[in-house]
Amino acid sequence: MPDLSGLPASLRRSARWMRLAGVPAMVMHPDWKESSASVRDRPWLLWMHGRSVTKEIDPGRFLRCVRDGIACVAVDLPGHGERLDEAMQAPEQTLRVIDQMRREIDAVVDAAQQLDGFGHERVAVGGMSAGGMTTLARLCEPHRFTCAVVECTTGSWRWQPNLRKGEPTSDGLTLAALDPISHLDHWRPIPLLILHNRRDEWVPLEGMEEFVEALRANTASDAVTLHVYEETGAPFEHAGFGRMGADAKDRVVAFLVRHLREDARG
Repeated sequence: MPDLSGLPASLRRSARWMRLAGVPAMVMHPDWKESSASVRDRPWLLWMHGRSVTKEIDPGRFLRCVRDGIACVAVDLPGHGERLDEAMQAPEQTLRVIDQMRREIDAVVDAAQQLDGFGHERVAVGGMSAGGMTTLARLCEPHRFTCAVVECTTGSWRWQPNLRKGEPTSDGLTLAALDPISHLDHWRPIPLLILHNRRDEWVPLEGMEEFVEALRANTASDAVTLHVYEETGAPFEHAGFGRMGADAKDRVVAFLVRHLREDARG
């Protein structure tokens, strides 16, 4: 069982820890906080964290979602959290982590939708850093997601030295086989919110700007929103959004409410 001491008590009451298709998950539902409440079908978010942390990080995002009627499923990336393998956390293993998680997503979604209260029609996907890269790679294949959110990540992987130097996946796939910017012919336009720090020292903004430009040109879609923070004070301007953290979480939840909750559509 992970350390839950950093989670707000109100979120713990809405959360359960389980395995979905073998993947450790922190599963949160707005109706679970009251034992006598009936569980209604809710829209929900599948969220993937970044390298070297765990699914329990940054609970403020989940707490806001639950308060606004959106359920959440946060999973541990391969080699992280409850499936710890420190070797898999090395920067050179990032491509393998992304590819394995990308292939696990559909089974996780199927398993979550067997739980009471997790709807089949309105599902978002998202992630931060490596989790965001996984999200964008998965969206370059047929999928059933309604919208997506990514933070401090990139869809043009040539900007990431560790990926270029990294080992191929367990199936022998290289960066070129998975790099989202090379596979936009398969992209189905859905609302996409991207948050980034201009001074990000680990994931250059230029890579995401290049991806967004290519995505807009390839899909002729105006469904992509890129919001760039200036200086936030976050470690390396990458790990979260520092003093802009509350604003970032509020933007994400407002986006999810707008695109997932039917009662909020106007």
